[in-house]
Amino acid sequence: MNRIGILASSLLLLLALASSMLFVVDQRQFGVVYALGQIKEVITEPGLNIKLPPPLQNVTYIDKRLLTLDSPDTEPMLTAEKQRVVIDWYVRWRITDPMAYIRNVGLDEKSGANQLNRVVRNAFQEEINKRTVKDLLSLSRDVLMNDVKREVLEKVRGEKPWGVDVVDVRITRADYVDAITESVYRRMEAERKRVANELRSTGAAEGEKIRADADRQREVAIANAYREAQKIKGQGDSQAAKIYNESFGRDPQFAQFYRSLDAYKASFAKKSDVMVLDPSSSDFFRAMRGNSGSGQAAQPAKK
Repeated sequence: MNRIGILASSLLLLLALASSMLFVVDQRQFGVVYALGQIKEVITEPGLNIKLPPPLQNVTYIDKRLLTLDSPDTEPMLTAEKQRVVIDWYVRWRITDPMAYIRNVGLDEKSGANQLNRVVRNAFQEEINKRTVKDLLSLSRDVLMNDVKREVLEKVRGEKPWGVDVVDVRITRADYVDAITESVYRRMEAERKRVANELRSTGAAEGEKIRADADRQREVAIANAYREAQKIKGQGDSQAAKIYNESFGRDPQFAQFYRSLDAYKASFAKKSDVMVLDPSSSDFFRAMRGNSGSGQAAQPAKK
């Protein structure tokens, strides 16, 4: 029984020893093997590897993927015209030489991100000091980002290389500080209102001009139409008078009788019209006095 226990204990001890000597490196990581605090080996290929058991050898892992560093603060920077602007940026970087990285930067990705943030911010500050706000908002921004990337690469590849590669540097936002932004918005709003009022005034003036021209054309058209109508009416009246004169000249008595009938129509146009006359003494009713002498004179002559 004691022999079985010893055998089981020995087996467990061997398994524990074997597990402490075996380690797996993921394809997304570098494996760094330390021997008594010194870097003994850097494993770049994924797979199962063997090392001495602790404390003789230990292993740590460093990310080999493409990493992103975003600007952690919003402190303003000064442009060439002394304007305070806030820049948001990000950097895409990766660790290429784990040994150099550990010796000159730190043991993990956070150490490299902290130092890289300081270098990138200084590079941005230096380049923005040379440029205006207009350059930050125009196509010159690409030149700015390329210059910052070049300065950062010169720093990380200097006398003591960091063992990292900076793939890209980008600006995501360039804006004034809040105090200036508010005043800029107010100026923009006032300018837009001024332009809008100017356009409204111009439109109102053009509208009045068009309406005045339309009224003038209407008056001219009405006057021309009235003149033409009066001309035609005069011609018609003249032609009618000529026809009446020719017709009445043939029989004066009929003409007098016809005019009397027109006078009766005009005098008694409405039922409420009242006229007080003496039919026996008034010439107005001469055509209605039967066969009297005056009435006979008013009768049309027979041909």
